[in-house]
Amino acid sequence: MALLPIVTLPDPSLRKISQPVDQIDAEIHRLLDDMLETMYAAPGIGLAAIQVAVPKRIVVIDIGKTEEERSPLFLINPEITWASEELSLYQEGCLSVPDYYEDVKRPATVQVRHLNREGQLVEFKAEGLLATVVQHELDHLEGGLFIDHLSRLKRDRVMKKFNKAARIDEIIAQRRHETERHSEEAGV
Repeated sequence: MALLPIVTLPDPSLRKISQPVDQIDAEIHRLLDDMLETMYAAPGIGLAAIQVAVPKRIVVIDIGKTEEERSPLFLINPEITWASEELSLYQEGCLSVPDYYEDVKRPATVQVRHLNREGQLVEFKAEGLLATVVQHELDHLEGGLFIDHLSRLKRDRVMKKFNKAARIDEIIAQRRHETERHSEEAGV
């Protein structure tokens, strides 16, 4: 297994719509395992393949709080087939929007259909935190982020913050490159 780099804002690839998985093979199993290891290491409780730069309809979830409570879910080509009218409010965060948390309202209960690791069609009902995580991760498959559920003002502030941080990172990388180039030219 391997840790995969997590794509973060403002990377436009997070807005790509993920494609269905046609065949569950060794490559998909390896991706599922790598995603799970990456999610645990981050640490997080859900991760969509697009967050590791793979535009496939794949999600891993584990809401267990300790290693002993772990019970990973592998969702391939997942879809929500029903959502309750009752809403719940959870403070959400995202590995692709690091260190930012905000309350989001979503349906309190959802019915989910997906393929599991073995390619079997599975349906389950998710409530509470699991329902929130499923909806959050499935948003990623459609190019969505949890910040899309916020007011325009809050969303714009978050985007501005991450765009500014990306520009600063770019300037630092550019200066580092120039310093290295000057050192090479000077024979240092």
